Amino acid sequence: MDDPVQAAAYAAADFSEPHGLFIEKFREVFPGKNITGHVLDLGCGPADISIRFARAYPECHIDGVDGARAMLDEGEAAGKRSGLQQRIKLIQGVIPDLELQQKKYQVILSNSLLHHLHNPAVLWQCLSKLVTEDTLVFVMDLMRPQSEQDAEMLVNTYCGNEPDILRCDFYNSLCAAFSPKEIKLQLEDADLQGLEVEVITDRHLIVHGKLINAQK
Repeated sequence: MDDPVQAAAYAAADFSEPHGLFIEKFREVFPGKNITGHVLDLGCGPADISIRFARAYPECHIDGVDGARAMLDEGEAAGKRSGLQQRIKLIQGVIPDLELQQKKYQVILSNSLLHHLHNPAVLWQCLSKLVTEDTLVFVMDLMRPQSEQDAEMLVNTYCGNEPDILRCDFYNSLCAAFSPKEIKLQLEDADLQGLEVEVITDRHLIVHGKLINAQK
């Protein structure tokens, strides 16, 4: 989303329900965890997830990464409005070629990035280089519907009042998303053991856990 108009429309949209669910499900699968270290948010967009996570865990610091400058501009403005700009650092970059000061992270997050990738393996390859056996991994993404008709129904149900540009983006994203079975195969191909794939809504799934074969 390099187009400033598209980025602004995305940033202005109401994602309170799915983004609130993101934080809720993280707390559910990692109950009682005190997040005090460095968190990586891959595909952070306008930083809404980063801001919500920073509020939920006030002792952590977050590196948010996105490839689109227009999205990061929206995120930096949102960070200033939230007063959390000292704890959220936004970085322009594209996986797997990231230049990060942190070599390992306590938590790695990603929301709605996987379906944007031409080669989904790059996400799992990147993730495997940045974790230890103690790193908490939490990836949330859309789940591909069974048919184009089902995709249209989801767009009308959850994006009916949004601008046409967002309705089109949502439909295309649904069609580009993966099934739970496909993601399980991606994890097997990447030899990532310890991550669970779980369907959580009629359009979302999560991948979460700790990597069993990660380096300490």
